[in-house]
Amino acid sequence: MSIAAVPTTKERLYLFDTTLRDGAQTNGVDFTLHDKQLIAEMLGELGIDYVEGGYPGANPTDTEFFAAKPKLGHARFTAFGMTRRPGRSASNDPGLAALLQAKADAICFVAKSSAYQVRVALETTNAENLASIRDSVKAAKEAGREVMLDCEHFFDGYKENPEFALACAKAAYDSGARWVVLCDTNGGTMPHEVESIVTEVTKHIPGDHLGIHAHNDTEQAVANSLAAVRAGARQIQGTLNGIGERCGNANLCSLIPTLRLKAEFADSFEIGVSEDRMATLMKVSRTLDDMLNRAPNRHAPYVGESAFVTKTGIHASAVLKDPQTYEHVAPEAVGNHRRVLVSDQAGRSNVIAELDRAGIAYDKNDPKLARLVEELKEREAAGYAYESANASFDLLARRTLGKVPEYFRVEQFDVNVEQRYNANGQRVTVAMAVVKVDVDGEKLISAAEGNGPVNALDVALRKDLGKYQKYIEGLKLIDYRVRILNGGTEAVTRVLIESADEEGERWTTIGVSPNIIDASFQALMDSVIYKLVKSGAPA
Repeated sequence: MSIAAVPTTKERLYLFDTTLRDGAQTNGVDFTLHDKQLIAEMLGELGIDYVEGGYPGANPTDTEFFAAKPKLGHARFTAFGMTRRPGRSASNDPGLAALLQAKADAICFVAKSSAYQVRVALETTNAENLASIRDSVKAAKEAGREVMLDCEHFFDGYKENPEFALACAKAAYDSGARWVVLCDTNGGTMPHEVESIVTEVTKHIPGDHLGIHAHNDTEQAVANSLAAVRAGARQIQGTLNGIGERCGNANLCSLIPTLRLKAEFADSFEIGVSEDRMATLMKVSRTLDDMLNRAPNRHAPYVGESAFVTKTGIHASAVLKDPQTYEHVAPEAVGNHRRVLVSDQAGRSNVIAELDRAGIAYDKNDPKLARLVEELKEREAAGYAYESANASFDLLARRTLGKVPEYFRVEQFDVNVEQRYNANGQRVTVAMAVVKVDVDGEKLISAAEGNGPVNALDVALRKDLGKYQKYIEGLKLIDYRVRILNGGTEAVTRVLIESADEEGERWTTIGVSPNIIDASFQALMDSVIYKLVKSGAPA
């Protein structure tokens, strides 16, 4: 007689993203209001539970960001700020007032939980620090907010004075905080210490009210976060791509797949990121890097370009027989893909996989496939990065296979940048571009001004394409990124242009040249031609 398996109920793990707050403390990172809005929406679509938007009242950008709630799906929009200052009441603290006025679903306070930090950094008493925690949490709770407390320096504070560190955490919990978040602020705690300390804390505060906030100063922020979950914590704070102050925060792009794909966690816990949304994780990671104009970490776990790459030899041979020989998870689960480098066979396999993804028809026996492989190798050696430019790869493949019409030919273009005084006596810089095209034998010349040479060139190119004009009316350039590939007077420039159409579909094109205008024009041309191809414009 068989016994039916008893279904087990998985516990819920909550993911808290602080890319827009703690991540903004990364050296060289400066989010605009538009950046914050786009990233917040992206996080909501991914399935993150809490999106911490910043510190309202601390700067104009964050204050404006919290003037209205972004559309985040099920995610809760969270404001960050300090508990009331020592010596002030909760009703007479400007910082606390700004938090309560913010259009946020939740408030995450930060407070010291180390006696040393209270004495040296705050120059106040332990009793006043505890009172500040209690008063602030109660005020936010009474205002109808979900309340959290980041216990700053908790692990260092616990090792120094466990009674006071616990008292800080308990003060928040007893005052109504939904989450008490234990912070490894200096990032120096070891995983076994985190697991041991969190286990002790769960004897005083239920684990489903505890969170972990780990910094990466010993390259163990992800490990420390998982250690805290093992010990009972049920909220994890982190950032996309692990950005953050000093060495960064726990990397959600590593944590999310581990929680969903590794049996130890997947069998016991549910997270808000679905299987389908996790398959967009590589795109999310790249989108953030592109917005920050940073080169993606090609060796990043799961989402890095090299995460599922093998070279020729016994490893490549084994992967071609069965990918599980050298892959711990399926790359498609996180939106990545397998690549086997160098050999003709491997190159051909990669190209075929790319063609399949792009939906481009081909004949496996077509000798043009080999030509496409060689063309890709040559172009990537010259600086092209088709992993980041899906539309340009599509066009390169179609051209090599003989499937892109010559809709029009640019016979000449000219760009001029002039600095002059305007009618008000102000010194201004004006860019002017002229483009001459041949459309089915018809010569068309367009001129346009722009706020820069690339903008002027873009406007002029799309001003009049004759019979094809109606197909590009909805085309718009939404992002423009430049990267210098090598230094010196002969530096090569890579330009990536992101475009969108009237239906909201986005694509990226690339241009590479020692001349930034030439590189930009390559990418602009690819964008226009890709739009014509996808619109089914007649040849």
